[in-house]
Amino acid sequence: MADNRRPLFAGNWKMNLTLDEAVALADGLKNRIGRLRMVDLAITPSFPYVATIAKRLAGERIAVGAQDIHPGDFGAFTGSVSGVQLRSAGASFVLVGHSERRHVFGDTDAVVAEKLQSALAHTLDAVLCIGETLDERDGGDTFAVCERQLAEALARVNETELSRITLAYEPVWAIGTGRTATPAQAQEVHRIVREWIEHRYSAGAAGRLRILYGGSVKPDNVEDLMAGPDVDGALVGGASLDAEKFSRIATYGSQGSA
Repeated sequence: MADNRRPLFAGNWKMNLTLDEAVALADGLKNRIGRLRMVDLAITPSFPYVATIAKRLAGERIAVGAQDIHPGDFGAFTGSVSGVQLRSAGASFVLVGHSERRHVFGDTDAVVAEKLQSALAHTLDAVLCIGETLDERDGGDTFAVCERQLAEALARVNETELSRITLAYEPVWAIGTGRTATPAQAQEVHRIVREWIEHRYSAGAAGRLRILYGGSVKPDNVEDLMAGPDVDGALVGGASLDAEKFSRIATYGSQGSA
């Protein structure tokens, strides 16, 4: 990790927890890591909890975001949530293109691009997720897939807007499976992604851009993953539902960046 990029550890709670459990988890994180200053911290609760958790963590150093966004503002889109609504609920950022949105709900590259534009238009920062399936990796298509996803999503994003985006490389085969990309595999993809950004934008933009790794990140593997010079933090799934585990991950990041 470069010295000029501040690590970010983001917890994706997915479709988990009751409201009381979500509040208890937020309180646990606030007490354990709410004042860490060497890293940035973020969580994405389920939609119904965003407003409550955002109020609970007001004034803390833990950003609250959402797990998805609809491209429109208002209208007959039952079950969807817009950037206007997320902003009014207290969200400051949103995940876009998470592999579960792509592969479970069918979000195409074009849809992901529209969602990213909506997030930026509503002054929400974004964590743009990219990554390949196991078949694509085994077929030698990892870089082609990631570059295609980047090209579509960032086609209408200028360099100023890019500063509000964090990338997250999450190999689909490593999400919720217990299988993790090796540190070398993660670093290789992160390096290629950063080189693509440099070619598309500039060396300065590439040097400033944070690229997270996501995929079965745990306290016992975060140190090895973070050793890669192009790995700037983690998008954490299951371990983020445990205040003690997520705190250990973030605390390592704080020590490692000191």
